[in-house]
Amino acid sequence: MAEHESPEVMPRVISFLSCLLERVAESNDLNRRFEPNKISVFHGLTRPTISLESYLQRIFKYANCSSSCFVVAYVYLDRFTQRQPLLPITSFNVHRLLITSVLVSAKFMDDKYYNNAYYAKVGGISTTEMNLLEVDFLFGLSFELNVTPSTFHTYCSYLQKEMMLQLPLNVPARPLKLHYCFNEDESAHQKQLAAV
Repeated sequence: MAEHESPEVMPRVISFLSCLLERVAESNDLNRRFEPNKISVFHGLTRPTISLESYLQRIFKYANCSSSCFVVAYVYLDRFTQRQPLLPITSFNVHRLLITSVLVSAKFMDDKYYNNAYYAKVGGISTTEMNLLEVDFLFGLSFELNVTPSTFHTYCSYLQKEMMLQLPLNVPARPLKLHYCFNEDESAHQKQLAAV
């Protein structure tokens, strides 16, 4: 069930996430313009004209997802980019990656969610494409959908920190990443070693 009070009230995670994804896509566009990119089902022929914030607001308005769903979608996007380094987030694929990660997150997290045809309509793509994107995304994640409370909190904190800083996009020496994803198994292993 959705956590928002009314359709007009957008959770802060929407603006935070759209700002972060925009910065990542712009950075990768600049840093990878001379590198060969692997074309995938997520890659569009042109950049969508709708801004990421408007797109996320549209998803929030019509998909009735909880705020937690968007944080988990962010975790999934980070996991996907870590496992698929030849498919960085760019302005040509970010919208499709976003609608797919929200769809997968809603199915995993929320008690009520819509079918793929509905998400396809919200996302401005065909149902066939939505189905294909979902399957490709799940395989790209190796079907690792569980998000522990600790991981959820880490990503929430990272989002808040990034948005509090709101640093202007300077072209970095290397492409920006969503988050320096940590392996939960490694994190637990390090805590065990520290306790010894």
